[in-house]
Amino acid sequence: MSFHKHYLDNGLPVIAELSDDVHSSAVGFFVRTGSRDESPEIAGVSHFLEHMVFKGTEKYSADDVNRIFDEIGAKYNASTSEEITLFYAAVLPEYLPRAFELLASLMQPTLRSDDFDMEKQVILEEILMYEDMPTFSAYEKVMASHFADHPLGNSILGSNQSITDLTVDQMRAYHASRYQTANITLAVTGRANWAEVLRLAERHCSNWPQGIPDRRTDEAHAVGQVEVFPREGSLQQHVMQIAAAPAAADDLRFAADLLSVIVGDDAGSRLYWEFVDPGHAEAAEVGYNEYDGSGTWMTYLSCAPEETLTNLGRIQSVYERVNQEGVSEDELEQARNKALSRIVLRSERPMGRLSSLGSNWVYRNEYRSVTDDLNAYRAITPDDIRRLLERYPLAQTTTVAVGPLESLV
Repeated sequence: MSFHKHYLDNGLPVIAELSDDVHSSAVGFFVRTGSRDESPEIAGVSHFLEHMVFKGTEKYSADDVNRIFDEIGAKYNASTSEEITLFYAAVLPEYLPRAFELLASLMQPTLRSDDFDMEKQVILEEILMYEDMPTFSAYEKVMASHFADHPLGNSILGSNQSITDLTVDQMRAYHASRYQTANITLAVTGRANWAEVLRLAERHCSNWPQGIPDRRTDEAHAVGQVEVFPREGSLQQHVMQIAAAPAAADDLRFAADLLSVIVGDDAGSRLYWEFVDPGHAEAAEVGYNEYDGSGTWMTYLSCAPEETLTNLGRIQSVYERVNQEGVSEDELEQARNKALSRIVLRSERPMGRLSSLGSNWVYRNEYRSVTDDLNAYRAITPDDIRRLLERYPLAQTTTVAVGPLESLV
């Protein structure tokens, strides 16, 4: 594999990890914008805009977009998170120029009023759909509770009210302020010619507006609270808990990832053997999430309502043991093998490498090869885990419960 980077005259970063040993190409535009960049008045606009992009441009209609991607056999989609909106396509190498042109065109959508009004109804229906999902509801509520006034607590979907009130002019203004060259990373992986990538970038992206949008990235410091949202129709109690963990630029992120596998993986972890295998809970997991300036340990518990308090106490006991005693070398080796397998298997597809390539550039402005990541995980020792736990112990700082229970006391 060979890594390449270049900046267009308008400031757009173009990066690529290329190889002649694969049989596909992938291209993605990583826009450094998401729910954390929204004000309350436009909550949900990033996700709404992701939908609107596929409604077409001055050159291509919505039908054109779907038809052309289908004609070239592309695997394409988009996603919106708290921090990144990603648009991507994976194709056979001979169709990279066509996919590139279409995807680049979508970065400058028309945002027509009639399309906006029609898609608004789709977004409102999506909000209602997700509100019916206890797990998603618990996630949104625990993020809002834990981060409180910090922008990471903003809802990705927005609310029924914020989307209803949103205007197309507000969306156009948001797009103009966030979809600027210093806020977008163009990434290409797989079989491609670097000179051709640069020609495509110059041809289709060189006239994009310049700019460096602001983002608040201070570390969040949660006070911690417990909130219960009764839901009579739910058979299970769904509990999510958050505590502080390393941020995206922290070198402790590799140790944090391994610790989450040891303690809270969905198979073979301490929580799995303590809760799921003996039947105390349907699910008991802890994951590590990294963000700009902050990070989280996120615990998820799903169990019979009458078992909830007992299980929360058991989780606290597991965490206390880990915080006091650390982990064994055997546990670390097993977690390391899982992480290494995940990295290698994902890297065998250009589409799998695209996410890693783009995310590393957006968060840390660096290129990391597969070997770099493998070596980073292999280097983690039990002492690194202890150092991690000294700064970011496993905890249950903020708790949100959704289900039949009226309280957690």
